[in-house]
Amino acid sequence: MSDVTVVNVFTFNGAGGNPCPVVMDADGMSAAEMRDVARRYGHESGFVLPADGEDHDFRFRFFVPNHEMEMCGHATVGALSLLARNGRLSGSTARISTLSGLVTGFVGEASGALPSVEITQPTGRLAVLASDETDLVLKALGISPGALADRPLRNAATSRVKTLVPIRNAEQLNALATDMATVEAACTHIGSTGLYPYAVVDEGSYLFEARQFPRSSGYAEDAATGIAATALAFGLLADELVADDRPMRIFQGRAMGRLSEIRVRIDFAGLKAIGCRVGGAVSLSPEEFHPHPEFAA
Repeated sequence: MSDVTVVNVFTFNGAGGNPCPVVMDADGMSAAEMRDVARRYGHESGFVLPADGEDHDFRFRFFVPNHEMEMCGHATVGALSLLARNGRLSGSTARISTLSGLVTGFVGEASGALPSVEITQPTGRLAVLASDETDLVLKALGISPGALADRPLRNAATSRVKTLVPIRNAEQLNALATDMATVEAACTHIGSTGLYPYAVVDEGSYLFEARQFPRSSGYAEDAATGIAATALAFGLLADELVADDRPMRIFQGRAMGRLSEIRVRIDFAGLKAIGCRVGGAVSLSPEEFHPHPEFAA
């Protein structure tokens, strides 16, 4: 089995972040072997493979315990940070081929042991949920309509579809309790890969807090979800809560005891949004990981 390095991605003040197992030399690994890494560690995992075309420098694949994913933001950030640390990049940028499309990574200064990284994502696609879909989401989150802020629920995506759920405040957000089966049923019905309830903490400072409940990853909640944060950025733009390219700070993972910070900024051409960048700090994980109890042999 190829060597696995675990990093924490989107850390805040050197702690928290989303743990991510990364295999930097995954050429020759089968899909079953890659998925087994995710099953054994119980986290989204990233796999680096050689380029198979002239328009990119590497190929990345991503697995959760239950299946392969087209794109994983924090695994891309984590893998690029490790590649930079190990002298595997030819410069400060890298082009990555994923099943979701091409991604460009930008390597910044080291914050701790590993460099920070930003990656590109395309302009978000948005669709407001119908009333019956909203009811399913509320049931999955165990809340009434009174817990919602006065903004629509939306399916949003820069790659995978996430469902943006505006909650009145961060206290109510972090009190949410869900059931994995109910979340999966709701997400399947509305065509989403996860529920992303969020709250505005300080609109003027572009400060927000969120939680991510995935549809069927094999665990109940994520500590930091870059792809959901990019989807949220375009929902916030549509709701006129952001209006320029200042970085948004999105905190996630507080309820899990893994407070994380994701930074997103929208790129504009004139007044038109043309994409975004998501990034944050990365550190080597000091934690010991054992087989996830649900997937242990």
